[in-house]
Amino acid sequence: METREYGTAAGSYESRNDLALRSAASDPAAEPRSNPPNTQSQPESQAQSHKSKHSRQISMNGPKAGQAQPKDAPDSQISKKEDATSSKNVVNQAMATSLPDVIVRRNQLFDKLKRQRHAEILEKEKPEINVVLDLGLDKQGKPRAAMPVAAKAWESTPGSFLKHVDKDVSSDVVIAKVDGKELWDLDRPLEYGCRVSYVPFSSAEGRNVFWHSSAHVLGEACECQFNCLLSHGPPVQQGFFYDMAIAEGQVVKEADWAPLEKKAAQFFKEKQPFERLHVSIPDLKEMFNYSKYKMYYIENLLPPEGSTVYKCGTLVDLCLGPHIQNTAKIKAFQIMKNSSCYFRGDKNDESLQRIYGVAFPDKKQMTDHKKFLEEASKRDHRRIGAEQELFFFDEASPGNAFLLPHGTIIFNALQKLLRSEYQKRGYQEVQSPNMYDVDLWKRSGHWQHYRDDMFSLEIEKKKWALKPMNCPGHCIIFGHRERSYRELPLRMADFGVLHRNEASGALNGMTRVRKFQQDDTHIFCTQDQITQEIEGLFDFLKCVYGLFGFPFKLELSTRPEKYLGDLETWDVAESKLKEALDEFTASGSGQWELNEGDGAFYGPKIDIAISDALKREFQCATIQLDFQLPQNFELEYMTAETGSKPKANESVDVKSDKPAGSSSKPKAPGPGRARPVMIHRAIVGSFERFIAVITEHFAGKWPFWLSPRQVLVIPVMPTVNDYVEEVQRLLRAQKMHADIDISGNTMKKKILTGQLAQYNFIFVVGAQEKESRSVNIRNRDDQETQSKGGLIPLDEAIGKLKALRKERRLINSI
Repeated sequence: METREYGTAAGSYESRNDLALRSAASDPAAEPRSNPPNTQSQPESQAQSHKSKHSRQISMNGPKAGQAQPKDAPDSQISKKEDATSSKNVVNQAMATSLPDVIVRRNQLFDKLKRQRHAEILEKEKPEINVVLDLGLDKQGKPRAAMPVAAKAWESTPGSFLKHVDKDVSSDVVIAKVDGKELWDLDRPLEYGCRVSYVPFSSAEGRNVFWHSSAHVLGEACECQFNCLLSHGPPVQQGFFYDMAIAEGQVVKEADWAPLEKKAAQFFKEKQPFERLHVSIPDLKEMFNYSKYKMYYIENLLPPEGSTVYKCGTLVDLCLGPHIQNTAKIKAFQIMKNSSCYFRGDKNDESLQRIYGVAFPDKKQMTDHKKFLEEASKRDHRRIGAEQELFFFDEASPGNAFLLPHGTIIFNALQKLLRSEYQKRGYQEVQSPNMYDVDLWKRSGHWQHYRDDMFSLEIEKKKWALKPMNCPGHCIIFGHRERSYRELPLRMADFGVLHRNEASGALNGMTRVRKFQQDDTHIFCTQDQITQEIEGLFDFLKCVYGLFGFPFKLELSTRPEKYLGDLETWDVAESKLKEALDEFTASGSGQWELNEGDGAFYGPKIDIAISDALKREFQCATIQLDFQLPQNFELEYMTAETGSKPKANESVDVKSDKPAGSSSKPKAPGPGRARPVMIHRAIVGSFERFIAVITEHFAGKWPFWLSPRQVLVIPVMPTVNDYVEEVQRLLRAQKMHADIDISGNTMKKKILTGQLAQYNFIFVVGAQEKESRSVNIRNRDDQETQSKGGLIPLDEAIGKLKALRKERRLINSI
């Protein structure tokens, strides 16, 4: 199953450069949201070796003699306001004159192309267009009335309409959105009639745009300070970074932070506008011919029609945008750290310097952010994992966690929870091979799109690959024998080990690993059963996430531009998902959001984001409809209608008559036969990542049912050690995780050690407890019991602990 397990939240903004390099953009301090493995496969260009070592010496040589002159750019935009505030008037002249010649020529080419584009726009007709402002919800949560405004094509901008909007709305606006789909620069003229809404900084999309713009400011400061070659600078969950190559033998030091921040502060005062321009591939090559990094993106990642660039002060950068209006919007800016990294996240590529930063539209938010980071640091799963001896990593197997006994207890408790629910909900657990002939992956389509993220090997002159997901194997299981409609829905669960070849620079604790297991399930059903199956999955979500105290939200992603199958099938599938979502939310389960055009190529999907104790969002669960894999594997079942039956023992043959990866249409089911729909689903997703999430959510204070340290028994004096050992035996007989401390330490130190280790309960026993067969209980989460706990008969205490575990209660109380 291809789950969205890593990276940023669903629907987050990324530039084209960022999208291509997101495996290199993993930020240990800011790892979310995952980048989803199903969209995470590196572009095909990254499959090429590109391993040749470039010279480490940074070259700022200009264009060679006879090089082609710039050509007219394709469609772009420029407003009169932008023209009036040309960057010539805002750039610090002393700084500009100190820039290398190639940067000056780059900027001159941008200005020339921008003037050409401006002249083209002035010649365009500017008809009146119908524009309606969607101003969202008011403070009471009620929809504001839509506001029609007068507008002209190629002249009116979303920013110009803000004068009609209440200040409580306009003050927080970062970017506009057109027709609920496309993010749009506030100063970019509209080209057609549309519905305009505004995206605030408080939203994930708004923050990502704001931080991406802040990354450009950092890039501008770095070019001025280091004369460096910039690579890419994306937003991440808690800010942004920029990668760069500086002169050989030099590295970024903490002493460089203050001068960079000073330069950035100057840029904010200059109110530098973000100027957008679409540029052709030939002109892009001329513009960035001094940088091998930008040339790599241009030659390998961009479409033939070219791409946009943005200018901010002295920086011209290859970027899809959009951006904030100008640098004056940034009121607080701070560099957080720096490190080294690899170009494209590949350890075989060049080493670059990376600088992390964060920025906000007001200073109070920066203060609050620092407090948040302090709390997040205390909860870091890597720190708690080491302190509680849950897991560790070793260079003998990078990216693969070693789960220690206490970590394995948590892992097994999660699996036990899911298995108990599987039994109630009619799931059948299977096991499938870890390694397959690559012909299977070619038939499923994964090899064409995913092979760079797979571990492959050659055995007996044949190529094999470790599985990164279970879907094709489950198709084989479904198709290995005749199936009847009476067997559907068939809910197939698999906890098998998966491997994904993550870039070394993207590995990040337990949140991004190469070997993992997940609660992978595929449901084979009829189209008529889709709605009821989705509703059942919603109930499953509520059950599981409720045990952890996770609120969650739902997002429906619909048909993308490039899709497989026919429109009618897509429309039916989307309507069924909407029906299930409406039924779920009508029961008081919140609201769902529409994310148009972001579905998987094989079917629409529902993404589920959970929020932890720090209000951070993580996507662990996903529900995806798939019509393509059943077709690729020609899966069929007998319907209730009469039809011819296949020969005995007829099954799906991985080595089909069709060439591997063939695009020829699979044969249609015969009379009395039909093709099932496949629902991919995960709830916790990767167990490794989920353990990281709940470690930080609970800050290492585990609920009793999940805890690897449930009870610590401590004697008041050595003469009751035999009773201490008996209590431990009785607790372990009930499969509880009970430890004792009969060391020579003082009782006070033993209790303190147990408290620091986050034992749920500490049993203190002395002569009185031994004689009455009772225990004095100190509750980790009840301060009133810390000085002296309550005296409870041993049998009663064990019974209450069993009930606490069985009910999987969040509150640590008996």
